[in-house]
Amino acid sequence: MITKDAEAPTVTSAPRTVLEAFGPRRPKKRQRSWDEVPRRQIYLPLGVYLVFTLIPFYWIALFALRPAGSTSLVPWPVTFEHFDKVWTERSFGTYFQNSVLIGVATLVMTTVVALAGGYALARFDFRLKRGFMLALLCSQFVPGALLLVPLFEIFANLEMINSLGSVIIAETVFQLPLSMILIGNFIKNVPPSLEEAAWVDGCSRFRAFCVVVLPLLRPGLIAVGSFAFVHSWNHFLFALMFLSDQGKQTIPVGLNTLMSADSVDLGALAAGGIVAAVPVVIVFAFIQKWLITGFSAGAVKG
Repeated sequence: MITKDAEAPTVTSAPRTVLEAFGPRRPKKRQRSWDEVPRRQIYLPLGVYLVFTLIPFYWIALFALRPAGSTSLVPWPVTFEHFDKVWTERSFGTYFQNSVLIGVATLVMTTVVALAGGYALARFDFRLKRGFMLALLCSQFVPGALLLVPLFEIFANLEMINSLGSVIIAETVFQLPLSMILIGNFIKNVPPSLEEAAWVDGCSRFRAFCVVVLPLLRPGLIAVGSFAFVHSWNHFLFALMFLSDQGKQTIPVGLNTLMSADSVDLGALAAGGIVAAVPVVIVFAFIQKWLITGFSAGAVKG
């Protein structure tokens, strides 16, 4: 006779969890989507591009920081004699001051005039508007070298040769077409209803523009102003042609004086290049976010 207890099979104590029985699960490998690019195809070209970009900067820093006559590939011991030489003996302090003055003045004049012209293009309809826009676009195909002779004649008649004002005016005129187009397209993205609401509240057109529209144009103004500053800072031809006095030269012309037909002072030239590049790098480091936003917003709608 089989008892009830004999019929029931003995059950061993089962594991409490699946992990104890089969061990820890391996993480499932993520399936790559069909349109996903492997990381090595992204990082490898970027790495090569980064190497080719940084090697010239390292080479410039090497010549600027190592002693004269040294052939070491490491700037040690570090010396600043080349910077002292270009700043004092080569008058780069004066060149730097002139470049800052020209760059800031060009920035202000270009921004103010482009703001007025861009507002007129964005908010008013007038005859030959499309022709004027076409002329602005076509002016970008004219190289600055073609403007040297007529501008020189104009400034000579106005007795402005060898003055910083001639370079400032030339740089402003050269920057205005593109700046006006960008500002005009940026203003088009601002709804006119905002200005109309300010008019209903009693504001004049100018006050409504200053209070309502102008704060919204900050990315565009920063983009246009920085572009004008950097271009005037690096431009060589206008300063070379219109400024004959050494005390009124700019940094690009000063860098050209460091090279001669017989010899080139590589240490001084590298130090001067760093002096010329550092302000531009600092400007772009602070305004990078606004610069990308301003150019993208001003180029989408037209």
